[in-house]
Amino acid sequence: MHFRHLGKSGLVVSEISYGNWLTHGSQVEEEAALACVRAALDVGITTFDTADVYAGTKAEAVLGRALKGQRRAGYELFTKVYWPTGAGKNDRGLSRKHIMESIDGSLSRLQTDYVDLYQAHRFDVETPLEETMLAFADIVRQGKALYIGVSEWTGDQIRQGAKLARELRVPFISSQPQYSMLWRVIESEVIPASLEEGLGQIVWSPIAMGVLTGKYLPGQPPPAGSRAADPTGSRFIARLLKDEVLTRVQELKPLAKEAGLTMAQLAIAWVLQNQGVSSAIVGASRPEQVHDNAKAAGVKLEPELMRRIDAILDPVVQRDPALTEVPPRRP
Repeated sequence: MHFRHLGKSGLVVSEISYGNWLTHGSQVEEEAALACVRAALDVGITTFDTADVYAGTKAEAVLGRALKGQRRAGYELFTKVYWPTGAGKNDRGLSRKHIMESIDGSLSRLQTDYVDLYQAHRFDVETPLEETMLAFADIVRQGKALYIGVSEWTGDQIRQGAKLARELRVPFISSQPQYSMLWRVIESEVIPASLEEGLGQIVWSPIAMGVLTGKYLPGQPPPAGSRAADPTGSRFIARLLKDEVLTRVQELKPLAKEAGLTMAQLAIAWVLQNQGVSSAIVGASRPEQVHDNAKAAGVKLEPELMRRIDAILDPVVQRDPALTEVPPRRP
């Protein structure tokens, strides 16, 4: 495994992180989830990412059980707050009330006294940013989180948050956006703003929810047991399953073979070539997937290979930041 600093902070993370969105407590049985976490530890992954909303809080609980007994200083544990975790009107968003209550719930489920990074899972347009950032600062001062970060914030929102973080003297160090060969929205604004403010990217879906493995074929139904065949996961991946996209992904197979990489390794290594990226989050339903993905750490892709990838995918790459997800307003 190879390691990088998270942004300009002193926190060191593994280049490959293990995340459990859509897996633990949902698509993957607990014994398989535990096996995947053990595999992650075996290959040297030290960074684990989750969120309170995943599987209705069950994902945090599974990860907590999986990491129980591990030396706490030996791994980095990240979670998030924003999306609804209950039926109440204050069981969502980034109000002080929800943040302060949510961190305690997350710590209990994760069976730990603190998380290394606590992240705002989206930007809350209905709560003053000052209120949100002060709550995060208080959580850091209470020792319940060591650092704070955000997920899917725009460049301008990152700058606003960073300004308040400096005033409050709280370590604001990361952004967690979607990023892959097919989804390059963050390159225009988010990465420049983050580099300016000293934030590192912990990117999710580097293999585009499995599309960049090449297992989805144009004109054919998704394989049984895949994310696209699962009712929960299929709604997230549907926009990528167009024949034009899948056809061009198939054209990457000779390039991966030339580089001596699997398709998944090529996709993960590709995001790690970006200087703004500190770590790429991978998920898994089987331990062998973790072992395969981890081999992308430390891989350097030649500039000519990067150019050939761009030439193949350019017509189907999503770059428009206007199409990023906008959180719904609360009822």
